Amino acid sequence: MLDFRNVAIATGVAATLALWSVLPATAQDQITIKFSHVVAPDTPKGKGAERFKELAEKYTDGRVKVEIYPNSQLYKDKEELEALQMGAVQMLAPSLAKFGPLGVPEFELFDLPMLFKDRADLRKITEGDVGQNLMSKLDAKGIKGLAYWDNGFKIMTANSPVVTPDDFLGLKMRIQSSKILEAQFEALGAVPQVMAFSEVYQGLQTGVVDGTENTPSNTYTQRVNEVQKYATVSNHGYIGYAVIVNKAFWEGIPDDVRGELDKAMAEATIYANDIAENENATALQAMRDAGTTQFHDMTEDERAEWFEVLQPVHEKMSNRIGADLIKQTYSALGIE
Repeated sequence: MLDFRNVAIATGVAATLALWSVLPATAQDQITIKFSHVVAPDTPKGKGAERFKELAEKYTDGRVKVEIYPNSQLYKDKEELEALQMGAVQMLAPSLAKFGPLGVPEFELFDLPMLFKDRADLRKITEGDVGQNLMSKLDAKGIKGLAYWDNGFKIMTANSPVVTPDDFLGLKMRIQSSKILEAQFEALGAVPQVMAFSEVYQGLQTGVVDGTENTPSNTYTQRVNEVQKYATVSNHGYIGYAVIVNKAFWEGIPDDVRGELDKAMAEATIYANDIAENENATALQAMRDAGTTQFHDMTEDERAEWFEVLQPVHEKMSNRIGADLIKQTYSALGIE
């Protein structure tokens, strides 16, 4: 004979399980965050990701598990943002330049030449209203911005001195694909040439290009100093990343757990950015010590001259980035 009481209990259990399957993760569930990035584990970004994993799992008492996939193990550079939006991966740290194709060109603000004098200037933006307002523009794309991580400030290198803007006249300068970088070198009278990062050493060695720009750490690890006679420590441009998450996933995490993850991210950000600064300083000194390249440290007067020549690039790009955004940035940095 059918026991209707047992049927009712079984039905209730099934209904409860079905409900639990669609609810956000609770305090009892382990939450898995897949953190995908495209660089090596021993880079500042890679080390920052590892520190976030360590702290996130520690502060949540194991309620959160962070799985890190470096070196494009899951997705290549051009695929990862779509994967994040679809929820196939939960966390990324793409270059700030990657948000233009996503429909948020305002992030190209960070590509403008001669905008930041130093790290203190940069923090006024990344930790201030301008930086937070930029992050909020990702919300409409189903993305939540969590933090800015540094790669560093760029130097100029060439086989002839590049101390003044006039020194660039006619030089073939390698760039990554970017309208702003193209405009930057055109303003200097140079000929910008898009070239893959992996091809830069050979391109410089064979004379296909005369010079390039990059952070000291990238310049040193790619042995660019071996095939470039001159360099100027100009800090004329910045390369950085945004740590982002799938917005729906992040907001589905219980408040108390998300609070601990925010704490972990804040600490990992300081850690990653300090590593970037230290590695760039170490690389710069190593290249000075190698003696294959003659380094020039830009003076304040020279910086003013470069700014005068390159500020028109800001104006030229204002239709793309936003004139109001550039104005707000100038105000925050004390630029007149």
